[in-house]
Amino acid sequence: MAFISFPSTFIGTNVKAASFSRRSRSAVRTTPIASAVPRNANLKKLQAGYLFPEIGRRRRAYLEQNPGADIISLGVGDTTMPIPEHICSGLVGGASKLGTEEGYSGYGAEQGMGPLREKIAQVLYKGTVKSDEVFVSDGAKCDISRLQQVFGATATVAVQDPSYPVYVDTSVMMGQTGLYDESKGQFEGIQYMQCDAENDFFPDLSKVKRTDLIFFCSPNNPTGAAATREQLTQLVNFAKKNGSIIIYDAAYAPFINNPDVPTSIYEIPGARDCSIEVNSFSKYAGFTGVRLGWVIVPDELKFADGSAVRDDFNRIMSTCFNGASSISQNGGLACLEDSGRKEIEDLIAYYLGNAAVLRKTMLELGFKVYGGTDAPYIWVGFPGKKSWDVFSEILDKAQVVTIPGAGFGPGGEGYLRLSAFAPREACEEACKRLRAMYAGVPAA
Repeated sequence: MAFISFPSTFIGTNVKAASFSRRSRSAVRTTPIASAVPRNANLKKLQAGYLFPEIGRRRRAYLEQNPGADIISLGVGDTTMPIPEHICSGLVGGASKLGTEEGYSGYGAEQGMGPLREKIAQVLYKGTVKSDEVFVSDGAKCDISRLQQVFGATATVAVQDPSYPVYVDTSVMMGQTGLYDESKGQFEGIQYMQCDAENDFFPDLSKVKRTDLIFFCSPNNPTGAAATREQLTQLVNFAKKNGSIIIYDAAYAPFINNPDVPTSIYEIPGARDCSIEVNSFSKYAGFTGVRLGWVIVPDELKFADGSAVRDDFNRIMSTCFNGASSISQNGGLACLEDSGRKEIEDLIAYYLGNAAVLRKTMLELGFKVYGGTDAPYIWVGFPGKKSWDVFSEILDKAQVVTIPGAGFGPGGEGYLRLSAFAPREACEEACKRLRAMYAGVPAA
């Protein structure tokens, strides 16, 4: 066997290095090292944590202090019922195909499978949009962020107040805003469109200044308000007059029962000239963990220079996204078959039944209650009280998690949002506890 000899100086150097390493290891591990890269100034503007993780953090903290507490969640709008059989078979079939030579597929089109785009256009939009205007995605939240990339840092923005926090937070991240004004609870540079009981949760557009983008959600998260055909006609006319683009979030469209409430902005004449629609299978079919959504960008929608918005969104999708999972897209196809659509109807009816139970209870307890008829959310007023205080009180006394309205913007102060996305028995038990808390009715 051959041996390799090393110069003594080499050996000595390594011994010294090893000795130094042992002595200094703990110091190296505990000494913070900063890069020379400055932090993104826009991210520094954001206030605390994102709303829903903060709710989770407070829930965990309560459980640490009260181990064994039986908490019921009427908070985060996450579906709780299993994915129905036919729709689930689509997901299973999509996964199984990947295990065969003839069924395997790698990268797909960034815009989505052709058959799914066609199904969305024909089944959900009755042909009022074309299949090549449909962009299949991994969910509405991601699409809102990608749309922000299309319009960039100089775009001006209006949002409903209160509204889903993603609209404001992505605007801040993109650099479209100034600093946060503590006294107003608002970011400088954003138009907050007041939507409350006094104006039937639809903004007085005569008081809204012109912006490039108008984020609008109907049925609304969190208030549960669903804009009528007349109201949406006002919104479309306002956008066209000002040369604005509406980003219309229709994620809760399947909950609409009122025939006077459109399920798509494209039911309104002229909307194709000024509107982008975002939607998702999350609430349709319990795909919150599967991740599948879509965006409609009509051919008619143009920038000021006459170029097509659709082309730029396609460029963003092609560059920043490799397409939704083929498994989830097969599930989406199953959703839009007759059997899948029937299963979705049953799911929606179940959650609306929950909403009716919650709504009835809060009304009987004497609260002002909104939503819960064309949406899975119940918006409850607590005049004169801070919504985070009410959240904490209900968690402490009833072990029920809600969402404080202030988390959706300054217009949400004094309200709580209750979510119908829970098992029926959990909703009924939560109602018993709330009755015991507010009306002195025994929960047992």
